[in-house]
Amino acid sequence: MREREAGFETETEAAEFDAETRSFIVGEEDQGKRLDVFLAARLADWSRARIKRLIETGEALVEGQEVKPAYRLRAGERVEIELPEVRPVDLQPEEIPLDIVYEDDALVVINKPAGLVVHPGAGVRSGTLANALAYHFAQLSARGGPLRPGIVHRLDRETSGLIVVAKNETVHEKLAEQFQSREVFKSYVALVHGHVAEESGRISEPIGRHPSKRTRMAVVRDGRSALTLYRVRRRFKRFTLLDVVIKTGRTHQIRVHLAWLKHPVVGDSEYGQGRDRTVPDLRLRALVVGLRRHFLHAERLGFVHPRTGERMEFVAPLPAELEKFLTDLARVESE
Repeated sequence: MREREAGFETETEAAEFDAETRSFIVGEEDQGKRLDVFLAARLADWSRARIKRLIETGEALVEGQEVKPAYRLRAGERVEIELPEVRPVDLQPEEIPLDIVYEDDALVVINKPAGLVVHPGAGVRSGTLANALAYHFAQLSARGGPLRPGIVHRLDRETSGLIVVAKNETVHEKLAEQFQSREVFKSYVALVHGHVAEESGRISEPIGRHPSKRTRMAVVRDGRSALTLYRVRRRFKRFTLLDVVIKTGRTHQIRVHLAWLKHPVVGDSEYGQGRDRTVPDLRLRALVVGLRRHFLHAERLGFVHPRTGERMEFVAPLPAELEKFLTDLARVESE
């Protein structure tokens, strides 16, 4: 039903994703049943854990709305679920260089470059972080399925920065619990269009599927709760550099929330509403259009080590292309 960013389904085998939509009407005999239990009884080839993941990532709707797996059904309600068609594929190890920030026998922290997809999916079979992980590490958690070895969370293709990878299932589970309970610290740097008036602020608007553009997300009335905090790091004449902390992990959360604030991320063609190409100054416009990636970087990542209990925090400085962009931006604005 939509492209996924946060939240991952557990797979029993590697697969490409084509979708089949199934729908059911809740009968009197199923009044009060949990949604995940209801669907598990009707989808014999799908595990309850997998179904729960599909519900959590918005692939199951009740009366057209996203709900939680524990939602209690009412007689007469329509339930729809989009099931990826399972077509086995192999995850081939590929010798793709990795910027390893930290590694021990339990986990790895990697600084992902922009342009690198995290794992194979619709239309992407190779050249991903997952392919690189399969090449560089002999042991990784299988909890996310063969297409996602060790992968606990995601970053968008054009977002650079820190991502943690688990080497075994126990570590994966404990890290996933920290993400779910909002104990993981995630801080980003974002350059946005316009002058952000407040020095700091919070955005707590709910996020859900866009009402008409089904591959996009939006601030919607019946969406899932989402909280984004921001603080101004540096001001330019037509742009603002922000430190952004997210307390939830909704799909495209930062990009959606900043676009809702009328300050979309520079380089974001999906949520930027064409702002990159409407910058009045022709030199600045050429600079922005030439960036060819989101100016969004996962700079800091903090969590409790699942094995030692030690609080750990990692920092990935801005990539060279983003530092150069800021230098060029300041130069052009001063001329």
